[in-house]
Amino acid sequence: MRLRPTVRGWALAAAALVSLQLGVSLGSLDLVRAGVLLLLLVGAAFAAVALGDPARGRRRLDVVREVAPNPVHAGAEAQVRVDVRALDGGGRARLAGLRFAEQAAVELSGGRALRARVRRAADHVAVTYPVRTTQRGRWPLGPLVVTRTDVFGVVRARTTLGEESEVAVWPAVSALPAPGDVLVGEPDRVALGARSPSTDDANLRDYREGDDLRRVHWRSSARRGALVVRSDERAGMRPVTVLIDLPVRQSTVEWTISVAASMALAMLDGGHPVRLVGAGIATGSGPGAAGASGFVHARSGPEARAALLDATIDLEPARSSAAADAHLLDAARLLHTAGTDGEIVIAVLGPLSAPARAALAHVGDAAHGWALVQADGRHAADSRDAQHTQAALVRAGWRVAPATTGEDAVACWMRLLGSAR
Repeated sequence: MRLRPTVRGWALAAAALVSLQLGVSLGSLDLVRAGVLLLLLVGAAFAAVALGDPARGRRRLDVVREVAPNPVHAGAEAQVRVDVRALDGGGRARLAGLRFAEQAAVELSGGRALRARVRRAADHVAVTYPVRTTQRGRWPLGPLVVTRTDVFGVVRARTTLGEESEVAVWPAVSALPAPGDVLVGEPDRVALGARSPSTDDANLRDYREGDDLRRVHWRSSARRGALVVRSDERAGMRPVTVLIDLPVRQSTVEWTISVAASMALAMLDGGHPVRLVGAGIATGSGPGAAGASGFVHARSGPEARAALLDATIDLEPARSSAAADAHLLDAARLLHTAGTDGEIVIAVLGPLSAPARAALAHVGDAAHGWALVQADGRHAADSRDAQHTQAALVRAGWRVAPATTGEDAVACWMRLLGSAR
């Protein structure tokens, strides 16, 4: 709690000192008494305000903050409601003279003062206001700041009520058309998991994460003591891995994540099990470690979309080009180790170094690779590496399309789909 005299308080304190000085100088007992009374008034006001702290004691006020929706997409608006309740008569007395203000991160307020709507009742105050998110991440909101004065307006106190809340902000995403026959030609429809009747369910293989549980052969699984599934890939939807290569430049990070998240959601809406792979994605991984989220299924409903988007909230770019290459090499090794046979790998990439190009090209040996390569480098070397990246992946059997940072995600997606023709 912070206590400060008001203008009136400073004036009374100054008058008290002048009165005391004059009283002593002139030998006037009345002036001395007046000065002492004024000082006692200021001191009593400080004591009264300090003892009436609404954040402490048995008569403290209860604060509940709700943000809806939370998480929220970057660029979208969320509504915040703060309820302040008095639990007894003493709390209601404290509540009556309070003025409220809310604290918020710049990423939630845009650097502007929040304009709140306050509704009062005898034992309850509701503060509501909108916030417009500007950037992906986790941003603090609160605590509530309350200002109050004594009955004489001599002392002003500022204190905080309640706990700090956190608003999670997902990347902005675009609604992309679900991939259909346009993505691949009719002979390759199996590459996108097109549903077709199984011709031979006799062949079995070990269960892999992302496999549809409806394909589990329970009798054989019970006999072997481990899950096995029917090996006919055409009978289900193939798993999709979305690889995010975060660029070093901060100006391109958010666009990269937004496009990758949009593509992941499009594949999820198409019925595919989807996961994200990249630096810092795996649960419990460090800021620079490459990992993978678990596969999510469209049949899980909104929870599946939320799980994919949650994995992108804390992503941070590498600090150098060398670190970015190391992260991509780790991701490529992870895909090799996890076994991507028959999977679809969709990558959002920047210009890659020769080792990174070679490592990623080998991923296409077992998986169906699709890549969107950013070709808007600021230097000639970046443009050259982007061209080499596209050429190396095409030679390895990947479907590749160029993209420009800031370009509409739908245009990029349709160009990638068209590269299959």
